[in-house]
Amino acid sequence: MQALVQPLESGDSLGAVEFLRRYEAMPEVKKAELIEGTVYMPSPVRLAHSAPDSLIQGWLVSYAARTPGTQAAGNATVRLDSENVPQPDALLRILPECRGQTRFDAAGYLSGPPELIVEVAASSVAIDLHDKLRAYRRAGVRESLVWRTLDRQFDWFMLEQDEYRLNAPDGQGVLRSPHFPGLALAVEALLDQDSAKVLDVLQTNLQTSAHATFVEQLAASARK
Repeated sequence: MQALVQPLESGDSLGAVEFLRRYEAMPEVKKAELIEGTVYMPSPVRLAHSAPDSLIQGWLVSYAARTPGTQAAGNATVRLDSENVPQPDALLRILPECRGQTRFDAAGYLSGPPELIVEVAASSVAIDLHDKLRAYRRAGVRESLVWRTLDRQFDWFMLEQDEYRLNAPDGQGVLRSPHFPGLALAVEALLDQDSAKVLDVLQTNLQTSAHATFVEQLAASARK
């Protein structure tokens, strides 16, 4: 007789193995995360979250489509360590054959820190700017981006010497990734949810020599 699996509850204190065991037994649950050993299960998603989330995912998918050796994904469960199994809103990773940091574990989950993670948060009081950000820093996520929709603020953190430092926009208000050449973000257009301008700025930066060189480097890594 199969043992009864206890359901997940927000606030549970669990390890990664037990968290995933219970999560897999609850197919009706669309999102749950383990952050610093504590279970978080968000409320149903409102359009105020899903629309910004879709824009971010479209931005990353557009980049990955033009950058072989990278992959964008939305709401993927990621095993960082024994106490942290987040499900970030979006991520961008370098494929393992191109010397990326993530792998698939035996159950098919991503294991290890994606190079770039994006969270869409309501405000600065959200977990995304506190416990989760600390977990990402400790695990080695190189770039952690947080869009605080209610505050009209976009924070782009870069990992430098084991600490997160804020990325600063250029004179045109464009943020650029230090690890993914060509990945550029027009901040005001994003905050206004002007998807056409966000993607236009990205496409312009995808035509630079820096991006072309990066694509060549990824291809060379895959051949080794």
